[in-house]
Amino acid sequence: MKNKRLWLLLLIFGGGLIVIFSQCLNAGDKPDVRGGEYAGSKKCMKCHEDVYRSYLLTAHYRSSQRAADSTVHGSFEHGHDSVTFDNGNASLVVNKRISGMYQAAYKKGKKYRSERFDMVFGGNKAESYVYWKGTKPYELPVSYYKSLHGWANSPGYDTRLPYFEREVTQRCFECHASYVRQPAIAVNTMQNRDAGFDTATLIYGIDCERCHGPGANHVNFHLANPGEKVARYITTYKSLSRKQRLDDCAVCHGGNKDELQTSTFNFKPGEDLARFKMPRFLPKPISAADIDVHGDQNGLLAASKCFMMSNMDCGTCHNAHKKEKVSLTAYSQKCMNCHNDASHNFCTNKAASAAFIKSNCIDCHMPSTPSKIIYVVAGGQKISPYSVRTHYITIYPEESKKQLMAFVSKMKTAAESSH
Repeated sequence: MKNKRLWLLLLIFGGGLIVIFSQCLNAGDKPDVRGGEYAGSKKCMKCHEDVYRSYLLTAHYRSSQRAADSTVHGSFEHGHDSVTFDNGNASLVVNKRISGMYQAAYKKGKKYRSERFDMVFGGNKAESYVYWKGTKPYELPVSYYKSLHGWANSPGYDTRLPYFEREVTQRCFECHASYVRQPAIAVNTMQNRDAGFDTATLIYGIDCERCHGPGANHVNFHLANPGEKVARYITTYKSLSRKQRLDDCAVCHGGNKDELQTSTFNFKPGEDLARFKMPRFLPKPISAADIDVHGDQNGLLAASKCFMMSNMDCGTCHNAHKKEKVSLTAYSQKCMNCHNDASHNFCTNKAASAAFIKSNCIDCHMPSTPSKIIYVVAGGQKISPYSVRTHYITIYPEESKKQLMAFVSKMKTAAESSH
């Protein structure tokens, strides 16, 4: 009788272990939170390992991440860990604890508020941070800027007191994440939705299926038919028309000049992005001067004569699967596919040498430009520590003059050092 009980206990205990271990082994195969038609990007690695691993290093993939030592790049060392507010009467200090990293606000030396780094937005040029309060995300008052090599008040924040109550909207997630579920709320536009999210459904960064569409059928078909080399049941960039390619990128690189009537999390490549926007009965003409360099590269490019006179799109110059550190000379060679002597439309700057022109079209015609909407306030003055190369391709006389002078000086120095 005792033996039977012992065997029964062993069977129950062993069965429990099997269930636990099977759950651990299958943890990576949980259904995608977006639905059964999605495979999850890790499935892509089975056949596209090189492309997948390369993509992990890109700004797209890292557009949002969980806050950790490896994703928060500002210094926590004494002397580099604080930002002054209210002319020195208040400060924001970053610090590390066992429970995580925190931003703590002080008024006349007394701490009155502290919130944890939970999430990182950005990372290529700057990082802003989010803390969660229940189901609602809020922006932390201090961000990290690479151009400053340090902390400063978050974009648009003034320097009176650290502010912790700016809610992060769904539109922010739509461009910095692949998905997060939000309960349906009756409102006028997507921008004004009251934030409240299911954090368990958050997919950080921009994943494969955000740009290529749901991939479950693609994965299942090609695993069952390994000999088939033509991509089936997936959207490839080359299969799209020019407008469809531009729309695919404009989901996030088209700015916020249009109000949305439905979430772009529902957008699939090949669809018309216009149907996601509120209709404009009296469209207001928008010039390139009105478009900020942050977020609306699509609008700037579309306003360019180069774009209007050619069939170029984003993929003409960019490879979204790679962390691009292409030299300006290499980018300039792309310009010269159209702008050359044979086409009689080569650079007409008489003061510039052929060597200068062929090495750098970009700084003259697409200069790095400070953002008007991402700025910090210091001493009552707006300062933009965030510059982006404008995609409005045109002639910038002052910029060309500055670049030419720098090139001549560089050549002169090189010639003197060679003697």
